[in-house]
Amino acid sequence: MVRLSLRFGGYQTEASVHTRALRALVAELDRRLGGEADIALTANVADHGHKAADLLKMVATGEMDFCYFQSSYLDAARVPALRALDLPFLVTDRDRIYAKLDGAFGERLAAAIAAHTPYRVLAYWDNGFRHVSNGVRPIRAPADCAGLRMRTTSSPLHQEIFAAFGFTPVAIDPAELTQAVATGRVDAQENPLTNLVQFGLHPYHRHVSLTAHFFGCAPLLANRARYDALPRDVRDALDAAVAAATEAQRSFARAEDARCLALLEQAGVAIVPPEEIDTAAFRAAAGAIVAREAAAIGRDVLAQLEA
Repeated sequence: MVRLSLRFGGYQTEASVHTRALRALVAELDRRLGGEADIALTANVADHGHKAADLLKMVATGEMDFCYFQSSYLDAARVPALRALDLPFLVTDRDRIYAKLDGAFGERLAAAIAAHTPYRVLAYWDNGFRHVSNGVRPIRAPADCAGLRMRTTSSPLHQEIFAAFGFTPVAIDPAELTQAVATGRVDAQENPLTNLVQFGLHPYHRHVSLTAHFFGCAPLLANRARYDALPRDVRDALDAAVAAATEAQRSFARAEDARCLALLEQAGVAIVPPEEIDTAAFRAAAGAIVAREAAAIGRDVLAQLEA
């Protein structure tokens, strides 16, 4: 009899909230299956010569069965509703967005992803409110962004938004981020505070602006065909393990924000607090982009998210 094999992958360090949650998921699944499956976890594919973005391809082709990944890297051209998660300053409250992702909006998004990609969404993990760091000067308004090379994700929408703020966008894979910052290839970057710390960027970027311009969502993804072919009892065990791990992951994310902010302050990083950020000016700078995207995404989608 062929023993069941389940392969999980990630792209962050052992201390990250995602890796900790993934390990919790694997441990809970192994417990529920009574050790009757071979469960393998590759915590960071970058340690094995891959770029982080390779993980999506690995799950799509079946080389890996499950992974988490920031939603901005998924195919927004085929799933336009995904772009709703990439509109700046739309999400301001964790509990509210959790309720939306766990409710009708998340179900709608998961159905669209299943219909147009090789993936099935198992849960939505908290990838943190994203803030701006740089090694040049404090950033409080769009005028402060002028002339700074900003590392962005590969999302064309992200690049357009940061260009509207005044930055010069440079798309860089997460696996190459630390080197890009350390060598000065980029002057600025944007990430949740946990990534700023986990990727070791704060020794180079001594200015952090708590802009909270995006809330990062990291869907936990399965190869759809693989998930659908699993025996019912295994799927039930997996779903229960995912639910437990998702609750833990979100708890980790909340605590990590507070921990990382304290660490940055203790390390002497200059923090620009939210009340010193000219959010209205940033909103205005991206206003035309947001209006265009809202029309393309569909007001019904945004209404479902904002209701």
